[in-house]
Amino acid sequence: MNTTIFQEIIDIVGPEHCSREIEELHCYSYDNSKQTFLPDAVVHPDTVEQVANLAKLANTHCIPIVARGAGSGTTGGSLPTQGGIVLSCMRLNRILEIDTDNQIAIVEPGVITGTFQKILQGHKLMYAPDPASLKFCTIGGNVAECAGGPSAIKYGVTKDSIIGLEVVLANGEVLTTGTRTEKGVVGYDLTRLFIGSEGTLGIITKIITRLLPLPEHKETFLLSSTSLQQATEFVAKILQQNILPCTLEYMDKTALQVVSDILPSRLPADIQAMLIIEIDGSRQKVEEQAEHLKRLIAAEKYCNIKQAATEDEIQEIWKARRSISPATHKISPHKTSEDVVVPRSLIPELVGFCEDLAQKLTITILTFGHAGDGNIHVNILAADNSPKEKQKAANAKMALFKKVLSMGGTLSGEHGIGITKSPYISLELNRTSITVMRQLKQLFDKNNIMNPGKIFPSEELHNGPSPV
Repeated sequence: MNTTIFQEIIDIVGPEHCSREIEELHCYSYDNSKQTFLPDAVVHPDTVEQVANLAKLANTHCIPIVARGAGSGTTGGSLPTQGGIVLSCMRLNRILEIDTDNQIAIVEPGVITGTFQKILQGHKLMYAPDPASLKFCTIGGNVAECAGGPSAIKYGVTKDSIIGLEVVLANGEVLTTGTRTEKGVVGYDLTRLFIGSEGTLGIITKIITRLLPLPEHKETFLLSSTSLQQATEFVAKILQQNILPCTLEYMDKTALQVVSDILPSRLPADIQAMLIIEIDGSRQKVEEQAEHLKRLIAAEKYCNIKQAATEDEIQEIWKARRSISPATHKISPHKTSEDVVVPRSLIPELVGFCEDLAQKLTITILTFGHAGDGNIHVNILAADNSPKEKQKAANAKMALFKKVLSMGGTLSGEHGIGITKSPYISLELNRTSITVMRQLKQLFDKNNIMNPGKIFPSEELHNGPSPV
């Protein structure tokens, strides 16, 4: 990037809100995928006008521009793989409106998800999506990836809580989608088009969220089982009994072992799997469903249930659950983390397949995740960084993907595609689907400056931006 162009960036955001210093560039060169790509500049706009002017500048000079939240993504979605400008949304962090009467809010993309949830509790409202990284991830990033979380079984994923957007397009024009109302069917549903598009179609600058009344009461249970098969089969049994948890999480034995020092009680040696089950709603309804759940489990030979007695105990349970992914580094830092989804009745088959695959390839594979909606996180842990172990991990990943698709599942439930899954997208989508998506990309971003190189394999897209 030449000095003249960088001076134009300075003129837009001010010298204190942009940088080409190598130390600053390195801070925005990586995400949770553990890959690194150095941008040419980092900018921190704080108005939609600044974002629009930056997009217009980038489009004029064919410079890649990559919107970034907290960098907590696992598939490389916010990485500047072709250099260019990283546009940090962290100064766009205002909660613009909380409309309690109509139960909506308008926020900017840099708002921290967990912070937003806490503020809403004071209004006796809730924003339902709760990704594991909620303490530091941003709502804008959640929208870009269509993040999920433990509550998806009852409340859905991010797309189910977003009713409108403001988006800056590649040419600097500002597009608004959706409405403030529950109903609205005027024209195409562009809101859903941008949710999960990973910043490849435009830069989100405002988000209209649907809010819900804060549940009156919640109870938390830990179901432990000496049989992995029985524990996973129990997921379908719970839902078949007209019990609708707000959370139904699954952890296998290896996942439990890596967080055993955080769990509120010592893990018995014979435990093979555990479920976290939460029920919320009115106190009467929760108590009725809780008793139903206890009776159901009492009839199970391999299962035992324990009800969390205090708020501290609940927090310890969730601290352990949300710590599994980083804690896997106790086994090996060479991790491939996948978030596949299968019909929830087939979770036992998928988990059994992963166990057999681990033995066949002599590699460690642990599983945990959102059993209530069939979204299982499969962590493939290579013993070291040698070519042999890397090939084992790659073979395991391909075998996993083929198995999931043969079961009517999908390759990603909430992490997106980015660059780590893009080579596999044609396993799930046929040529016509990919062609239509590429045509949409071309329509919104003819110069391919918006987060180029993501979702689609690079050789499938037209040539990227010319170097500056």
